[in-house]
Amino acid sequence: MTPEQRLADAFVALAGSTADSSSDVPGPLSVLADRAPALLGTRAAAVVFTPEGYDAARVVGSNPQVFHLEHEAVGWREGPGHDCHHLGAGPWAQAAFDNSHTRRRWPHYTPQALSLGYSHVVALPLGEHTRTSGASGALILLSCAGRTFSPEALVLGRSLADFTAVILESAREVDRSRTLAAQLEQALASRVVIEQAKGVLATRRKVTPDEAFDLLRKHARSRQRPLREVAREVIEGHADPELTDPAS
Repeated sequence: MTPEQRLADAFVALAGSTADSSSDVPGPLSVLADRAPALLGTRAAAVVFTPEGYDAARVVGSNPQVFHLEHEAVGWREGPGHDCHHLGAGPWAQAAFDNSHTRRRWPHYTPQALSLGYSHVVALPLGEHTRTSGASGALILLSCAGRTFSPEALVLGRSLADFTAVILESAREVDRSRTLAAQLEQALASRVVIEQAKGVLATRRKVTPDEAFDLLRKHARSRQRPLREVAREVIEGHADPELTDPAS
């Protein structure tokens, strides 16, 4: 497979990664982390996704060691993913693990990364160009043997990160739309039940529909029960006689 075919295949995989479930966040993240090393010429990659805050970060890695490193970094509150989320680290910011500045900056992360054989790291913002405020995560690339990241690899990595962020944001929009539709459907169903109960109660108590609704609402409130539940009992004929019996 040519590099162009691998790249096209990666974008297709990202686009289809939420096809079965719009809320399947690990799907796009896993595709990005798994495909990034071969596409960008890096040793390993990880994705830290933080839409609800860094403490609730979702982490995936191209191998178990990198996953463990980035997962631990969330608890340490350090590393490129943390900086990208909290400090707005620039997309071209690179760090070498063999200098004193990086050791002071990431006292836990740096020795762990070195022990795994990595020499350089870069974090590319995830979600910076979507409608969310700021970056919602980072694509973290790790290299070894003193190899730095080429400008071409960083540009392509940024495109992959941006595309993944768009996929995730679109999936979240679909979820929000589905939730809203379900809420509206439930509200409509409740309204239908309440209107039917008003009619039944108005006939039995010989009152107006507005008065029937007031009786229904007061009864539900006094017993701390859902209005829809009381209304359904009225329709089904087993409501409290105190509510439905004109003589009570």
